[in-house]
Amino acid sequence: MPVRPTAALITTALALTAASLAACSSSGSDPDTLKVSFKQSTDNSIKVMDTYLADIKKQFEKANPGKKVEFVPIKAPDSEYYTKLQQMLRSPKTAPDLVYEDTFLINSDITSGYLKPLDPYLAKWQDWNQFIDTAKEAAKGEDGKTYGIPDGTDTRGLWFSKDIFKKAGLPTDWQPKTWNDVLDAARTIKQKAPDVIPLNVYTGKPVGEAATMQTFEMLLYGTTNDGNTDPLYDKSAKKWVAGSQGFKDALTFVETVYKEKLGPDVSDALDPNVMTRVRGEWLPQGKLAIALDGSWLPQDWLPGSGHEWPEWSDELGLAAMPTQNGQAPGKVSMSGGWTWSIPAKAGNPDLAFEFIKTMQTKTNAQKWYVANSGIAVRNDVAKDPSYVNAQPGIKFFTDLVASTHYRPAYPAYPKVSTAVQEAMEGVTTGDMSVEDAAKGYDEELKTAADNQVIEK
Repeated sequence: MPVRPTAALITTALALTAASLAACSSSGSDPDTLKVSFKQSTDNSIKVMDTYLADIKKQFEKANPGKKVEFVPIKAPDSEYYTKLQQMLRSPKTAPDLVYEDTFLINSDITSGYLKPLDPYLAKWQDWNQFIDTAKEAAKGEDGKTYGIPDGTDTRGLWFSKDIFKKAGLPTDWQPKTWNDVLDAARTIKQKAPDVIPLNVYTGKPVGEAATMQTFEMLLYGTTNDGNTDPLYDKSAKKWVAGSQGFKDALTFVETVYKEKLGPDVSDALDPNVMTRVRGEWLPQGKLAIALDGSWLPQDWLPGSGHEWPEWSDELGLAAMPTQNGQAPGKVSMSGGWTWSIPAKAGNPDLAFEFIKTMQTKTNAQKWYVANSGIAVRNDVAKDPSYVNAQPGIKFFTDLVASTHYRPAYPAYPKVSTAVQEAMEGVTTGDMSVEDAAKGYDEELKTAADNQVIEK
């Protein structure tokens, strides 16, 4: 998830980019060589994407004699990945033929003219009809054209340790109905099992978009009264929302977690590596009772992952994140995901789309969803029993799609997200009151959104 890069980070990223660009531009544009760039995990033990793409490469080269696939992996944290990718997209000498785009930033790249609209290809591709509408929307520009093919989505909920719940006298089939139910469970755990972290919610600038999406928006989108109103962006007015009570209520929840010491130590919460610790240490080792987190966690625990935890489905329970006061629809989730896009300056766009079609057959798409602990965005896969039963938790998280929301990922969103993170960090450290943090956000929002703001 993205983090606002510091000047030093940008300098370092650009220096690294220069080296990687020199490497990938040396061969020029070969009509028989398809260059595919993707985000490679910084954890050397996680090779889910590498393994999947290697299989697709074999299939593609066999079906297209004389054509070769060359991978251009970018091994970097999210914020550096975006910086490097955008540098590559600026020139035909360095632009790959196919790139992996986070829906979080795709509109920024569309606005910058870095991506090619795919509508002429989609009109001739029958499989496009199998993709769910919400996933299609996540890859659309403000011009209504489609710039990416989603390779899955994700949802979010509450993971909890059944063992810790037993020790604390809480039910192992826990399904909270309100925010207070979540906080009360954490308070009970703090009292009955003081040696563990009761609740983790990501916060602050160091974890970037994980704080905004995994925590804040999971709260904010649970404050509406109808489950449909967007509390962050008013689509009818085409303006960002400021001054809302829901925003303050979401901040208050975060403040409560850290003020009452229901979460990890603040220094740990603001550690950029806290997400790795949650998945690789705190949950598997029984050090964390409740985690507000994503559907993808099991990919780190599968055989061959380097962090195998075959017992996770027996030791962890799953619960939907409730709305603030239990109001309809009763639960909330946020969804994001990634897309495969063709750069505007790609040398082999037609070949790139053929590679997309190979990746996105029903069989190959299903392989990826399962390997990546992802959520299907193809209707034919979502209905397939072999997908639904492939892994514990898949049905739970797939069912959350009915209650999910997508971020208003317009060009201003990255700056809006950073403003949210700053407000969260202020209440997490105790340096700011909820009221002051909300006011600070409203002021930053006006700048980030170029004064396209509506008061609620």
